[in-house]
Amino acid sequence: MKIKFLLMLTSVVFFLNACSKDDNEVAETLETPVANAPKDVNDNGFKAKWNYVSYSKSYLLDVSTTENFVSFVPNYNAKEVTDLNEIVVGLTGGTQYYYRVRAKNETEISGYSNVISVVTTGSSGIPEDPTFLKVKANKLANPFFVGMAIKASQLTNGSPYDIILRNEFSSISAEYEMKMDQISTASGVYNWTVADKIVAYGNANNINVHGHALVWHNSVPQWLKDFSGTDAEFAAEVKKYITDVVTHYSGKVKSWDVVNEAVDDNGGTMRNTIFLQKMGPNYVKDCFQWAREAATAAGDTSLLLFYNDYATSANTAKQNKVFSIVDDLKTANVIDGVGFQMHNTYLSPTKAQIETDLNKAVAKGLKIHVSELDIQVNQANDISSFTNERRLAQKEKYKEMVKIYNALPAANKYALTIWGMKDNESWIPFNAELNHPGNDWPLLYDSNFAIKSSHTGFLEGLD
Repeated sequence: MKIKFLLMLTSVVFFLNACSKDDNEVAETLETPVANAPKDVNDNGFKAKWNYVSYSKSYLLDVSTTENFVSFVPNYNAKEVTDLNEIVVGLTGGTQYYYRVRAKNETEISGYSNVISVVTTGSSGIPEDPTFLKVKANKLANPFFVGMAIKASQLTNGSPYDIILRNEFSSISAEYEMKMDQISTASGVYNWTVADKIVAYGNANNINVHGHALVWHNSVPQWLKDFSGTDAEFAAEVKKYITDVVTHYSGKVKSWDVVNEAVDDNGGTMRNTIFLQKMGPNYVKDCFQWAREAATAAGDTSLLLFYNDYATSANTAKQNKVFSIVDDLKTANVIDGVGFQMHNTYLSPTKAQIETDLNKAVAKGLKIHVSELDIQVNQANDISSFTNERRLAQKEKYKEMVKIYNALPAANKYALTIWGMKDNESWIPFNAELNHPGNDWPLLYDSNFAIKSSHTGFLEGLD
C-alpha cells in the first residue's frame, strides 16, 4: 500500500511539473532580434551577424538590394540559419545591400530586426553616371541651385574648370576671393579686380552668384586689425565696407553670407572675435541691418541674406546658439536663410542629426543653403590611398545628404554647394588641424577632373 501511494504521488508531481512546463512554454514569446554590423566584407559577400534571442531555435535571414525589401537576393528570402551569423555569398562587387533577421521557434516567428546596410568592396563594373548635375536637378519638381566653390584663376574660357562649371553647376561661390581682406585695402579703398571677374563670369554664363562672405573673423584686413580709432569708429568702418560691397554688386550677386562663423565651438557662446570685442554682442544684427539697408537703397529688393556656420548638426550647444542668433535676426526681419557648411565625414553626422538641424530652419520659414559640402574619408588618418570601401561609403554619404536636401519643402530650398572641384585642390588634405596632410579625397572629381562615385551618389540622391 505504501509503495502504491508513493507511485501515485510521483505521478502527480510529474504531471504537475509537465503542466507547469507547458504553461511556461505558452507564456514564452520570441523577442525581436538585433542585427549587427557585418564582418569580413569583400567583393562577393560578407558575414551577417545578429544577437541571440532566448527560446529561438533558428533565424530567418533576408538580404536585398532595396531598403524596403521589395525583392530579395536569390537564396536569401527568409533563409533559415541555426547560428548567430551567416556568410552571404554570390554578391556583386561595389553594390549596396541590406539585411534583416527574424527569430523562429517551430511555428512562432518574431518581428523583423533593424535593417543593416552594407556595401561590397570592389567595382560593380558599372561606369559612373555622366549625367550633368544641374541638368538632373533642374528636372526636379522643386529644383534648386547646384553650386561650386571656385577661384578666379579657374575661370579661363575653355579650361577644364570652365567646361565643368558651365555644364554641371548653376551657382558659384568664391572660395576666398570675395572676403574682406581680399577686397578692402584701406578705409574706403577697394580692389575689385578679382571679385569682379568672378561675378562677371557667373552673370555672363547665367550662373547664380552667391557672395561669401562680408564679415568673417579670419579675413580681417591688416589695416582694420590695426585700427586705432574708437569702437564706434571701428563699427562705422565695418558698416561702410558692407554698404559699399553690397552696393557695388547690387543686382549682380543674388545672395550674401553676411556673417560667417560667429559662434564658438565650445559652450554655445559667441566667438571672441575682433567684431565682438569692438562692436558688442549685437554686431551680427547690425551687420545684417546694414546689408539690408544698402540693398534697399540700391533698389535690390530681392537680395537674400544668410548667416553661415559649420559643425552645428552634431554640436547641440552650438546649434542652439546659432538659432538663437537667427531668431533675433528673424525678429528684426533682416535674414532670409541659413548656410550649413557641412564639412562632414563618411561616418558623421548621422542622417537624423542633419535632418534635425535643417528642420529647425524649415520651422522658421528660412531658406537653406548647404553651403560648403565636402565629405572626408580619412579623418582618422588610417588609410594612405583611396580604398574601394571608402569610395563607396563616400558615395552613400553624398547620396544621403542630397536626398535629405531634396526632401525639403520647395520654399526652403536655395542651393547645395560643393566646396571645391578636385580632390587634390581641396582645403581638407592640407589643413594642419585635420592631421592627415595630403591624404583625403573629399570631392566629386579626382585630380584628373574625372567624376568619382561621389558624383554618381549625388545624382542618385536626386532620384
